[in-house]
Amino acid sequence: MSSLRTIMLSLIVEPNDDGFLARCPGIQGAFAEGDTIEEAIFNCVDVVKMISAYRMERGEPLVAPEVDVTLPIRFAFSFPVEVGG
Repeated sequence: MSSLRTIMLSLIVEPNDDGFLARCPGIQGAFAEGDTIEEAIFNCVDVVKMISAYRMERGEPLVAPEVDVTLPIRFAFSFPVEVGG
């Protein structure tokens, strides 16, 4: 039986060549592209959930430290995401 927990996920979204790139600093491999800001965010959340499930299987923690923001940046924000736990 699996349980869910909620983390505050910090994302940084920036324009790239063909759309937008969303990334979660501090979680290795947590980034995704999208044609729109919303698509990039949605795709990145999916990647974080996959990384969380993988780390859970291995007994590793999902570490999401504070975001260090440097300019220029499109925007950064945090929002709750349910992950396995």
